[in-house]
Amino acid sequence: MAVKTFRPLTPSSRYITVADYSDITKTRPERRLVTTRKRTGGRNAYGRVTARGIGGGHKQKIRLVDFRRDKRGIEAEVIAIEYDPIRSARLALLKYKDGEKRYIIAPNGLKVGARLLAGPDAPPETGNSLPLKVIPVGVPVHNLELLPGQGGKMVRAAGGSAAIMSRDEGYAVVRLPSGEIRRINEECYATIGQVGNLDHENVTLGKAGRSRHRGIRPVGRGVARNPIDHPNGGGAGKSKGGGGWQQLTSPWGLLAKGYKTRRRRKQSNRFIVVRRDGRPMKLK
Repeated sequence: MAVKTFRPLTPSSRYITVADYSDITKTRPERRLVTTRKRTGGRNAYGRVTARGIGGGHKQKIRLVDFRRDKRGIEAEVIAIEYDPIRSARLALLKYKDGEKRYIIAPNGLKVGARLLAGPDAPPETGNSLPLKVIPVGVPVHNLELLPGQGGKMVRAAGGSAAIMSRDEGYAVVRLPSGEIRRINEECYATIGQVGNLDHENVTLGKAGRSRHRGIRPVGRGVARNPIDHPNGGGAGKSKGGGGWQQLTSPWGLLAKGYKTRRRRKQSNRFIVVRRDGRPMKLK
């Protein structure tokens, strides 16, 4: 995939970059594999806004993606590469020998006509799904399970890949895209290869209208409000956020910078070998 730029004939086209979608081979999704996405506008069941900055946007359909890859030992053919409006990666449409069709996340380099397989006996080739215990060390993987049979939970965004560093005592030591090094049960499945659509990070929206098209509404700064409306509001003229005693917070007073939201005694801490910041994990 490549990224298209435009001559700046208008102010908005000066900064816009757009994916050329040359990798897309099918423009309409499988009707049996989509469901309607209900818009909430950021409101809960009582009609109260619980997530600001959400509203509007184009209608979208949710593609039902097979993260489990639980059709083991049955060969499937890639019959299309499709666009998914709610994720950064592309989807590959598989057709199994029994006629069933399923979506998977399309890895980089996967082409229409490729044959894929899932199971412990599958070769470690791009798009195949295998347990960690049989994947060679150093091979890039994605769609990684945290618990056996749970389905892929990690490394699903465009361009993402993890790498198996070693195996020991029934666990595989995996380096995640964030830099975190984690121990994962070697019975967990992962898909070989790097997630496709590598140029997604190079796409620039370029104008506010493209954000609104995605359902993103503007959110005003807290320091620009009145004291009654926000903890950071008020002041004689323009004041720095966080200046003096003031610390940047949410409208309800929750610290926005430097406040750790992960529980210190979370049970899964024991599986983390090295944290994202490069420091070793200390068990409390």
